Amino acid sequence: MSDQPDRHAAGMKTRRAVLGDAYVDAAVSRTTDLNRDFQDYITKSAWNDVWNRPGLDRRTRSVVVLSTCIAMHHWGEFRIHLRGAINNGLSKDEIKEIMIQSGVYASVPSANHAFREAAEVFKEMGI
Repeated sequence: MSDQPDRHAAGMKTRRAVLGDAYVDAAVSRTTDLNRDFQDYITKSAWNDVWNRPGLDRRTRSVVVLSTCIAMHHWGEFRIHLRGAINNGLSKDEIKEIMIQSGVYASVPSANHAFREAAEVFKEMGI
């Protein structure tokens, strides 16, 4: 397909805007023959085809991702996207509300764990 390089470039631009250059550079440096196709796939499909859709802004997409990560216990992704949510303009107070809301619908233990993860990330970020 002729749009493949454009989709990859657009996805990489969004990925860098949300997650930051340092994180993306480190992730790219870990690309191997084994995971190269998967990395290309998520850059095109998740970071371009989904994150660049016009229906939701990036702040709202961050809310959805954080909530989903809490519900699914994807703590590594939660930490990554917590930084992205800050980059997308969410405040600590808004993130706190997401975690409280998730406690009702995803489980109190999940929200409790999210608060621990968030405290560590905020400390690392100096906020």
